Amino acid sequence: MTAAQASAAINLERIRVVLSHTSHPGNIGAAARAMKTMGLSRLVLVRPRDFPNAQADAMAAGATDLLVQSAVVDSMSAALQGTVLAVALTARRRELATPALWARDAAMEAVCAASAGGEVALVFGNETSGLSNEELGLCRRWATIPVAPEFSSLNLAAAVQVMSYELRLAALDPGAPPAISGAGQVASHEEVEGLVAHIERAAIGSGFLDPASPKRLIPRMRRLLARAVPEKEEINILRGMIAALENPLPGAPCRNEKSQSPEDSMEKPK
Repeated sequence: MTAAQASAAINLERIRVVLSHTSHPGNIGAAARAMKTMGLSRLVLVRPRDFPNAQADAMAAGATDLLVQSAVVDSMSAALQGTVLAVALTARRRELATPALWARDAAMEAVCAASAGGEVALVFGNETSGLSNEELGLCRRWATIPVAPEFSSLNLAAAVQVMSYELRLAALDPGAPPAISGAGQVASHEEVEGLVAHIERAAIGSGFLDPASPKRLIPRMRRLLARAVPEKEEINILRGMIAALENPLPGAPCRNEKSQSPEDSMEKPK
């Protein structure tokens, strides 16, 4: 094994493939085979309809070890635990989604994050309905494969194969830029979600957000944080500020103004 291949193997070990609500067990096996041919080994299944299954084993064709070692979880949040980057694969543009990437650019970004020591997830949805808006909202980036517009339907396992190939190419020659001096560690999925939950609690407690009519405040917060790629220290600073605002010190100056709804304050500037 060459030095480049050894480095690629280390980077690919930090990348997990997440299949959400897969309906056909054969697609799970075929996806595992596609992964193994490109050096990927970590498979996570979110509420598969039928697994384990003999058809999945048959379609894996030599990659059954990935099926045996796979993790089966109940939610997308559980599948993304510990990640610093989650890239959702989808052919449909969604409202409030982060800016799109082509598959090759997404693979390069994923490998760069992995080469910096972070855990990365590549997320695929159900064969028929794809990823839900809620699942997509938990991913910091979304990517699409540049298929022919006149026939854009791509099988799940085929999509996994294409992305696995792009990841291997990127891992063999990542071209990562030099590290920024003094840069902190990128916040994990759980840390970002903790901040989102804290923002929601504070917004409700202050009267800024009506839980009966939340509109799109929380999806917008997730999109903002996905673009920002916050570091752990920045998350701690923001949560500390929110906590201080929730419990101000005695004698601290206070301003009581008529509050606006989240949609009014963000979308209708004066």
